[in-house]
Amino acid sequence: MKNMRIMLMVAVVTFTSVTFQFFSIHVPEAHAFSEQTIQRGATGSDVIELQSRLQYNGYYHGTIDGVYGWSTYWAVRNFQHMFGLEEVDGLVGQKTKDMLMNSTKFYKDFVYKQINEGKRFTHYGGVPLAQQTAPSEQQIQKARQIAEQRKQQREQKYKAQANQQQAQQKQQAQQKQQAQQAQQKQQAQQNQQAQQKQQAQQNQQAQQKQQAQQNQQAQQKQQAQQNQQAQQKQQAQQNQQAQQNQQAQQKQEAQQKQEAQNKATENKEQKESTAVNLPGGYSQNDIQLMSNAVYGEARGEPYIGQVAVAAVILNRVNSATFPNTVAGVIFEPRAFTAVADGQIWLTPNEQAKKAVLDAINGFDPTEGAIYYFNPDTATSSWIWGRPQIKRIGKHIFCE
Repeated sequence: MKNMRIMLMVAVVTFTSVTFQFFSIHVPEAHAFSEQTIQRGATGSDVIELQSRLQYNGYYHGTIDGVYGWSTYWAVRNFQHMFGLEEVDGLVGQKTKDMLMNSTKFYKDFVYKQINEGKRFTHYGGVPLAQQTAPSEQQIQKARQIAEQRKQQREQKYKAQANQQQAQQKQQAQQKQQAQQAQQKQQAQQNQQAQQKQQAQQNQQAQQKQQAQQNQQAQQKQQAQQNQQAQQKQQAQQNQQAQQNQQAQQKQEAQQKQEAQNKATENKEQKESTAVNLPGGYSQNDIQLMSNAVYGEARGEPYIGQVAVAAVILNRVNSATFPNTVAGVIFEPRAFTAVADGQIWLTPNEQAKKAVLDAINGFDPTEGAIYYFNPDTATSSWIWGRPQIKRIGKHIFCE
C-alpha cells in the first residue's frame, strides 16, 4: 500500500511538470507594439508589452500595470545604455522596440489573463509560466535571480561582440590608412606634373591679363565720366523723392497713431469680457490643471471627496507655506501621488471639472485642510502626526 502511494505521487508530479512545460512552450507569442513612440506618462497595451519584455530579460522588477512611471523609465534607459542604442533617453522608438523583440519574448495571452483576473504575477524569462502565477516571495526572488543571470550573460555576449567588432573596425581602418597613403603618394606625383603644366599656363595668362588691364583702364575712365553725369541726375531725383517720402511718412504716422488708439480700446474691451468668464480670477489653464489633479488623485472618491481635494489645492495656494500658484502647488516635489506616477496627465471627466468649479466658488468640505492622506496606504509617520479635521471617503484631511 505504501509503495502504491509513492508511485501515485510520482506519477502526479511527473504529469504536472510535463503539463507546465507544455503550456509554457505552447503559449502563443505576440508582437503588439504599435507605431507610436512610447514615453513616460503613457498608458495602455504598448506599456504592458514594454514592461513584460523588460521584466523577461531582468531589467524591470515592478508591477506590470500598463502605466509608464519612473521605474519603467529607468529600466528602459538601462536597457538602451547596455545595448549601445544611439539615444539613451527613455523614449521607446522603433530601434528600441526592435532590440526588445529580438532579445525577449512576450506571452500576451498569459499576461492579459492575469491582469484581467486581478492576479499577482511575474513575467521572467527562463521560468515556467505556471510558477509565475501568484508566486511567493521566494519564487519571485528565484525567478529574478534567473533573469539577472540571463541578463548578465547577454550583456557579456553583447560586450564581447562589440569588442570584436571594434577590433575588426580598427584593422579595417589600418588597411584603409595604408591604402590612402599609397594613393596620396601617387596623387602627389600627379600633382607635381599638374603644377608644372599649370605654371606654363599661368605665364601665358599673365601676359593676356596685362593686355586686358590696359584695355580695362581705358574703359573705366570713360565709364567714370558717364557715372558722374548719372549721379548728378540721380541726386536731383532723390531730393524730389525725399520730399514726397516725408509727406507720406507724416500721413502714415497719423494713421498708425489712430489705429493704435483703436486697438488699445478693443483690447481693453476684450480683456474685460474675458475676465468675466473665469471664476475667482483663475485662468483656464489653472482650472484644467486642477481638473487633471482631482481626476488623477480622487476619481474613485465620492463627489464631495473630489471637491475636497480641489479645496486642499486652493487652500495651499492661499497659504504662505506653499507656492502661490496652482501649478506651483501641484508640481511641488512629492506633493501629489498623481504627479509622481503620471496619472496627472489622464483626461479628466466632467465631474472632476465641476468639482474644481465648486471649490473655486467657495465650497470647502474640508473646513480649511491643507493636507490629506489615505490611511490604508500611507507610510509616512509624519502625516499621522498632523491634527486631523475629518474623513471624507478614503481620505483623512488634516491641518
